[in-house]
Amino acid sequence: MTTPSAPNTPLRIGLLGTGPWARNTQAPALAGHPGVRLSGVWGRRPEAAEELAAAHGTKAYSAEAGVDELFAASDAVAFALPPDIQAPLAVRAAAAGCHLLMDKPIATTVAGAREVAGAAERAGVASVVFCTLRFAPETARWIGEQAALDGWFTARAQWLGALYAPEAASEYAASPWRREKGGLWDVGPHVLSVLIPVLGEVTRVTAAPGPSDTTHLVLRHTSGASSTVTLGLGAPVAAAGVEIELRGEHGVVTLPEWGDAVGAFHGAVDALTEAVRTGVAHPCDVRFGLRLTELLAEAEARAGAETRADAGPPPAPGV
Repeated sequence: MTTPSAPNTPLRIGLLGTGPWARNTQAPALAGHPGVRLSGVWGRRPEAAEELAAAHGTKAYSAEAGVDELFAASDAVAFALPPDIQAPLAVRAAAAGCHLLMDKPIATTVAGAREVAGAAERAGVASVVFCTLRFAPETARWIGEQAALDGWFTARAQWLGALYAPEAASEYAASPWRREKGGLWDVGPHVLSVLIPVLGEVTRVTAAPGPSDTTHLVLRHTSGASSTVTLGLGAPVAAAGVEIELRGEHGVVTLPEWGDAVGAFHGAVDALTEAVRTGVAHPCDVRFGLRLTELLAEAEARAGAETRADAGPPPAPGV
C-alpha cells in the first residue's frame, strides 16, 4: 500500500519513451495536467528525447544512467515503450520508489508481468495501467453504470483496426512488437478492461485464429454470462471499427463514443494521483495488468494450438 502524499502537491511524473504514442498522447497530457509536473523525458534515442523534452519545457534524459537519474527526479513514471522493454524498467522504477503509470499490456509474458506486480507490491508504490476505455470519461461512466447492474446474459465485442492496410498510412504500424503480437495483445486489453468489471472475472477462455492477425475469443465469466470477442489490426479500412454490446435483463446497451486519447490519459493520471494521495489501490493497477497478461497468453496458446491443428501433422521423416 502506498503512503499518502501531501495534498495539493504536484506529482512529479517522468516519461519514458519518445515514439508516436509518447509524442501524441502521454507528453501533452502530462505537460497539460494541472496536478502534475512533467519531470523529464527519457528515450533510447538521445535526439528524440531532446526534441520531445524541449517541446514541453522539461529536461531530457538518455542512455542507461539517465533512467536512474529520471527516477531520482520523479515521484512517478509513465511509460510509452514496447511492453517487454517497459516491464524490466518498471521493476527498476518501483525499486527506486516511483509510482507506475504503465501502458497496456504491461508485458507479453506472464513471468514479466509477475515481476512487475511483485516489484510494485514489495516497494508499496501505486500503479495504474492505461486501458483507454477505463479512463475516457464517457466510457468510464458507462462501465460503472453497467457494472452496477445484475442480470447480464451475454456480450459481444469487436475491435478491428486497419493499421496495416496500405491506404491507412498509420505511424503506429511501424511498431515491431505490435506487428509480432497482433490485435490480441494490442487491443485485447482494452476490451477485457470493459468486460471484466461488468461481467466478472474470466473463468474459461476459448480462442481461434481468423484472417490476418485476427483472433476470436469465447469467454465465460463468474457472473454466469458469456462473451464473444473479435480482435485484429489487419482488417480492411472499410471493415474497421469498435463495438461492445451487452444484453441482459435490462435490454441491450452499447458502448458510447469516447473522446481523444489525451483526455483518457488525463483520467489515468487523475487515477494514479488519487491512489498516491489516498493509499487506496485502483482496480486497473498492475495486478489487473498481470491478470490481463495471463488471459492473453492463454488465448494466444489456444489460438496457436488451433493453427497447428489446421496445418495437420508434420511430414514423416525423409518425405
